[in-house]
Amino acid sequence: MIGDEMSEFIGSKRGAWDGEPRPLHLAPMSGVTDLPYRLLAKECGADITITEFTNSTALTREAATSWRRMETHETEVPFIPQIFGGDPGDMATAAEMLAPAADIIDLNFGCPAPKVTNICAGAALMGEPDRLVSMVETIVERVDVPVTAKMRLGTGQSANNSTEICKRLESVGAQRLCIHGRTLKQRYSGEADWSSIKQAVEEVEVPVVANGDVVDASSAKACLTHTGASGLMIGRGAIGRPTVFSDIKVGLGWMELDRLPWVANHDDWHGLSEAGQAFASRKWCWDRYIHLSEATIGLQGKWMQRHAIAFTKGLPGAKKVRTLMHEQATIKDMAEAISGFLASPV
Repeated sequence: MIGDEMSEFIGSKRGAWDGEPRPLHLAPMSGVTDLPYRLLAKECGADITITEFTNSTALTREAATSWRRMETHETEVPFIPQIFGGDPGDMATAAEMLAPAADIIDLNFGCPAPKVTNICAGAALMGEPDRLVSMVETIVERVDVPVTAKMRLGTGQSANNSTEICKRLESVGAQRLCIHGRTLKQRYSGEADWSSIKQAVEEVEVPVVANGDVVDASSAKACLTHTGASGLMIGRGAIGRPTVFSDIKVGLGWMELDRLPWVANHDDWHGLSEAGQAFASRKWCWDRYIHLSEATIGLQGKWMQRHAIAFTKGLPGAKKVRTLMHEQATIKDMAEAISGFLASPV
């Protein structure tokens, strides 16, 4: 799938939002967006998923751990691997290696983690715009699939430059851009600046996706109304809550509540308390995550522990979950113990 055929996965820029559905993206998150979780998010209403961001240099050196992050499944359409790196040559080579299997290649200029920014990668490249733009231009020239990019507003050390970078990336062939409404310096503190995203939306002709502080239907509505973005990306709001995508779609009238599998499969969904509904929906999601894991990469203890803690966070009795996990003899026992916890609301 090359050239014009590919644009179906990107779409064209949207105008002011009038309530119609726009794509919801699951943000790439290290330690969160493994393959089964991405497939689960799609079943829960995410339109687009992206792999964990992966070090391009490690990929070029055939590092097995890094290539495992690039695993996909025939149902993950489009398949979008995301790479980061400070070496332009390695970035281009990794993109070429991924292109035959990818529908889109996404480039990370947004990660604020010191281990990434210390090699002048991720959001640190916002401070070196010429290098960033040159890197994207080279990758666009060397692969036959669309190239997209995710960035922040700037480094926070000087004036924000995301709009200027967006204009330059559009001119070298990037086909979709995503902006997290915070600077590198802010990391995840303070409020996302949607007005700066709106400025970029208005000044480029490629679709711009808004990211930052979208956690439910009301914040999704506010962000789309304010920015006119062509889509929304949800990161922290989706950790342990893959249902955030369907919550938004139901809340905005894009989807019927009774069509959701955890609602349709329940004898008396509407008779449940709010806590009861939270347990029931998370049990459905957990059981489905386990099934998808078994069908794809196999049960992975480290991943399961992280997700188990995230899935149960905020529920009554959730503190017992860590102990419950450590008491189990096998990974399968652990999966069943978490399912059992979610089956019996406290």
